[in-house]
Amino acid sequence: MKTYLFGFVFLLLLSSIVFKIDDYEKEIMEWRKGRAEELKNENGWLNLAGLFWLKEGENSFGTDISNDIIFPNGKAKPFMGKFVLANGVVTFSSLLKKQILINNIGSQEAQLFPSEENKVSSFGSLRWFVIKRGQKYGVRLRDLESEFLQEFKGISYFDIDPSWRVKAKYEKTVGQTIGILDVTGQTNQLESPGKVTFSRKGKLYSMHAIAEGEQLFFVFGDKTNKISTYGAGRFLYAPMPKESGEIFLDFNKAQNPPCAFTPFATCPLPPEQNMLDLEVTAGEKNYHLD
Repeated sequence: MKTYLFGFVFLLLLSSIVFKIDDYEKEIMEWRKGRAEELKNENGWLNLAGLFWLKEGENSFGTDISNDIIFPNGKAKPFMGKFVLANGVVTFSSLLKKQILINNIGSQEAQLFPSEENKVSSFGSLRWFVIKRGQKYGVRLRDLESEFLQEFKGISYFDIDPSWRVKAKYEKTVGQTIGILDVTGQTNQLESPGKVTFSRKGKLYSMHAIAEGEQLFFVFGDKTNKISTYGAGRFLYAPMPKESGEIFLDFNKAQNPPCAFTPFATCPLPPEQNMLDLEVTAGEKNYHLD
């Protein structure tokens, strides 16, 4: 009888463990599905079609090669107008008699940056808006019929491994910044609210966080980079820690930066503090455009 009861209890515990693992795998699969949808949507990274840095003064644009900014052939008109950059202000004027829409309204001219609202211009399948990176201003172009979007077949992942959902200790830091270099060669000093420390196979590792809304954001590198994962590191988000300082880092949700999917993104590179001396065999693998 005792043997029977022991076996029954063991089966209950085993079924509970399997149930929890199944729930976790479902969570990761749902996350992966949402990740693909995020990349493909209108504001995703797969439809980027150009990034044009503005020079001070006038910048003509259109499909004709004589323009300062050349839009994709067959997607726009030869001569569409000009952007003017003057002391940090970007204005726009059109040659097309309100055929270009700004936030869905036909516009002949407008101030695009700075602006209290995000001003998105459109013509056919093209969308564009102004970005600022350091002291540089640029026009980021989207094409809702982008070849990168049409060729997207999904992302490759490591097998789901619950052991890569790691418990970590969060330590707040006050007044600390970390220098984040991006692919344009500019370094930005960003505030770091704290760092996390975690253990993997008996060895301690740490990473410094950047606050992004209600989440912590990590740009990290590891020994899989340039082998099975993107060469310039990956991103990881985590919820803000509990008052105890306890936090979980789920490396099964480690993701490629936008630059892995398009040549028209400007991505941060992992700071020295976040270069991990281990192989993080979890999350997204490298994504090849070819």
